[in-house]
Amino acid sequence: MHELELVNVCKKFKEKTAVQDITIRLQHGVYGLLGENGAGKTTLMRMICGILEPTQGSILCDGMRIQQMGGAFRSLLGYLPQDFGYYEDFSAYRFLHYMAALKALPEDYARDRIDELLEVVDLEAVKHKKLKTFSGGMIRRIGIAQALLNNPEILVLDEPTSGLDPKERVRFRNIISSLGKDRLIILSTHIVSDVEYIADQIMIMKNGKMIRTGTEEEIAGNIKNCVWKCLVSEKEAMRLNENYIVSNLKNQGDQVELRIVSEEKPVPDAEQLAMTLEDIYLYCIQND
Repeated sequence: MHELELVNVCKKFKEKTAVQDITIRLQHGVYGLLGENGAGKTTLMRMICGILEPTQGSILCDGMRIQQMGGAFRSLLGYLPQDFGYYEDFSAYRFLHYMAALKALPEDYARDRIDELLEVVDLEAVKHKKLKTFSGGMIRRIGIAQALLNNPEILVLDEPTSGLDPKERVRFRNIISSLGKDRLIILSTHIVSDVEYIADQIMIMKNGKMIRTGTEEEIAGNIKNCVWKCLVSEKEAMRLNENYIVSNLKNQGDQVELRIVSEEKPVPDAEQLAMTLEDIYLYCIQND
């Protein structure tokens, strides 16, 4: 098992600070990195992968700076960027074979591994079709397959379910859950459901800072009894939407059912509900 440690990591681009003073230790298991678009997640992931260097601070793997490790670190790493490049005229099989060559994988191993992964991502039947004929979701699955080619012990996935339909999302979550038993996986997303059932640890970023880390129970902290359901008129719903965090809104005839995250009772007849990870996330983003 390998350990990553970030110590006072910052990244600045001219006048903009994208990542601010992050210190965290990551061991085996699945880490769900949550944050709004622009929170700094992708910049952080790119630094962890060695693509960007921190402006300040250090990223260590088993106590050694990843820049010093060079190829030894890259051999441990699998990475799916938010937008990854591919050759449209390559078939799925040819593209994965090309990526295996870039990773310097032995030919026999590569052939067997490609066949195995094409089955895992359910693309075996179209492996000889050109990538330009693939849907966005199919391209995303090819990206997941290429990240797994070298059977990495550290797997970094940036918005991996972008473009996947609900069935593919479930398949992906099951794959990641099984992989997380014996390796370190960092999964960045702004979609809470992608990590709610599979992440061992949750990390929440806001404006470049890591505002909460831990299990769902730990990040909830003292946030309790803060979710309410109420049935109100459309006019009242508009008022509540302006003054509270509304996590769900559903029309019920001439009334509107709201799910509200608030420390105070929003209306006298509001009914208290159990909190979900999404409720906790919305509360933290709004209040931390």
